[in-house]
Amino acid sequence: MAEHTSEHHIVPLKYYFGVFALLMVFTVLTVWVAQFDLPGMWNIIVALTVACIKATAVVLIFMHVRWSSKLTQVIIIAGLFWLAILLIMTMGDYLVRGGWGVLGVQPN
Repeated sequence: MAEHTSEHHIVPLKYYFGVFALLMVFTVLTVWVAQFDLPGMWNIIVALTVACIKATAVVLIFMHVRWSSKLTQVIIIAGLFWLAILLIMTMGDYLVRGGWGVLGVQPN
């Protein structure tokens, strides 16, 4: 029987403290920016950018993806690509539909 050994990476505490500091800074930034009414869609753009940075840090460090095998990294990238396809198709469908009315009321 083949013996399977997997090597676990021990993450130094400085990474955990660094990610914690990053999450706290970006949480404060999110709360601070939310107090302003930025022109156009800038509130959404800033909020989504901060959320993506925070999620990337959590996935890379806390889920140990940074030190995982290439196969795991490819699977994560493929999952993100698939999510992007689904979101693009959903938005494409949503944007081309018309006459949605409010609570069953037909538009004029």
